[in-house]
Amino acid sequence: MTQRIAILGAGVMGETLLSAILRSGQPAADLVISEKREERAAELREAYGVTVTGNAEAVADAEVILLVVKPQDVAALLDEIAGSVRPQATVVSLAAGITIATIEAALPDGVAVIRAMPNTPALVGEGMFGISPGTSCSSDRVDAVVSLLESGGKVVVVDESRQDAVTAVSGSGPAYVFYLAEAMIAGGIEAGLDEDTARTLTAQTLVGAAKLLAESGDTAEELRRRVTSPNGTTHAAITTFDDRGVKDGLVAGVAAAAARSAELSAPA
Repeated sequence: MTQRIAILGAGVMGETLLSAILRSGQPAADLVISEKREERAAELREAYGVTVTGNAEAVADAEVILLVVKPQDVAALLDEIAGSVRPQATVVSLAAGITIATIEAALPDGVAVIRAMPNTPALVGEGMFGISPGTSCSSDRVDAVVSLLESGGKVVVVDESRQDAVTAVSGSGPAYVFYLAEAMIAGGIEAGLDEDTARTLTAQTLVGAAKLLAESGDTAEELRRRVTSPNGTTHAAITTFDDRGVKDGLVAGVAAAAARSAELSAPA
């Protein structure tokens, strides 16, 4: 079933969602994206065959509205579109730190609001979205947004009080993996590999390990144990990590990210 979708924001994530939704089978005629710069607008029309217009025009007939702008731009955007949003529309905000209550207060009564935290692997169709429905959002609307966002990856529904944890684990999470990858590549080079080989080995190992974790049904701990033979090479590495406090550092880092997310979400 098709629906009229407006994407407000033509940056990297906005274009990523546009591309993913089109790949899922949504007709280009049912999508509209907002972009003020004419050169960029022309690029999007040429690449995707969609309508590109201003914010208020984009939302006028939309059933689902995706807010994909920087957090500091949300207030002005809501002021601009509030008079054009249909009462039966669903507004999905992907702006970090902006609460459902803030968005609901700026829009007409009855407009359904969903807060979503994406991550960058949506660029390759392997994103993770944590979404939280607002007070006016029926289960049918939640299901429709889940189906829509699944075009770019996987979706979990959580209470808004858990959004800081979602941000810390999956929103910021790709950076933790890239941080690990940097270290693995550097270690490979130090052990004698050239950089290209070290990168290839690292990237595919991370891809394979992530797929195994996602699909095997086993815990991360159990999968690690299967690779770690007593007194073997992996045991030597894990023991060194533990001695250096790597695991404790990662746990503390995730907690710090969650705390910072809470600070950013708090009223000024």
